[in-house]
Amino acid sequence: MRTGKNWNILKKGLKWTIGIMAAAVICICVNVGMKGYDMYRDAISQISLKDKVEQIRSKENYTEFAELPETYVDAVLSVEDHRFYGHIGIDPIAITRAVINDIRAGAFVEGGSTITQQLAKNLYFTQEKKMERKAAEVFMAFALEKEYSKNEILELYVNTIYFGNGYYCIKDASEGYFGKAPEDMDDYESTLLAGVPNAPSKYAPTVNPALAAKRQEQVLERLVECGLFTEKRARETMAETREYQEPDAA
Repeated sequence: MRTGKNWNILKKGLKWTIGIMAAAVICICVNVGMKGYDMYRDAISQISLKDKVEQIRSKENYTEFAELPETYVDAVLSVEDHRFYGHIGIDPIAITRAVINDIRAGAFVEGGSTITQQLAKNLYFTQEKKMERKAAEVFMAFALEKEYSKNEILELYVNTIYFGNGYYCIKDASEGYFGKAPEDMDDYESTLLAGVPNAPSKYAPTVNPALAAKRQEQVLERLVECGLFTEKRARETMAETREYQEPDAA
């Protein structure tokens, strides 16, 4: 009898503990969400999303979606956000995976951000890893998805990402590294550039060709996994070698 009574007390204690923890998590999430929404509202009050987008589009080196090689688009989506055309700005599957990996590592090792969220960050926010900034990013991602098509979002994304060596858009990078316009890039060049923005200081081909090649290999593996490249095409692409222009020669 005593054992049964003790077990009931323990169960009640566990229920109370779980309830308190759940309430605490909810309070934290609500607080972070409110701060993130305030950050989002403050950002668009300073410059509207429409005006911010027009600023990007008005740049002389802006590249339209139709000018992007199919291989480059496929490569970017494969490594950055392969469910891009199916989500509403956030990817719950990627977020869940990232949270699990972050908890295991005890640090922010994976973000789970979609291309839309990355664009939101590039347009308005810093790289600072704070929860309220991530929440603001989500609100901005929803706004982007509401106002612009998927192709427009991807177009804006490749015009606002950093490729190393002072190249802040796809046109600067393709002309800077290869001496050609984005639409003229081949499989090798497209898959190489698709991998650089993940860590430009490491993967810029003029900085560390070996690491750039390793990253490119990961891009090609993802293309094969997604059924967009055959293994033969991936091997042939990886077997090529190129010379890159120095940044001051761009």
